[in-house]
Amino acid sequence: MDIPTQIRIKNNPYLYRYLRDNSSWYKNLNRNPNSIKQMEIEMKRAYKLNLSDRIDNFSQKIEMIRSFMDILS
Repeated sequence: MDIPTQIRIKNNPYLYRYLRDNSSWYKNLNRNPNSIKQMEIEMKRAYKLNLSDRIDNFSQKIEMIRSFMDILS
C-alpha cells in the first residue's frame, strides 16, 4: 500500500475501523491504491454516513423530541 493511502486511512477513523473489520481490503489496496474511493463508498454505506442516512437519523430524532413534547404537554 502506498504512503498517501496509508495516511488517508490513518487520518479517517471510520476508514481505519472499516479496514480492520474488512481485511480483504488490504489486498485490494496493495494491488490498486486507487480503489480507496470504492472503499470509502462501501464504508459510508456500512456505517450509514451518507447524506440520506444522516437526514433520516435527524428526522427520527426530531420525531422522538416531538413525542416527548406531546407527552409532557
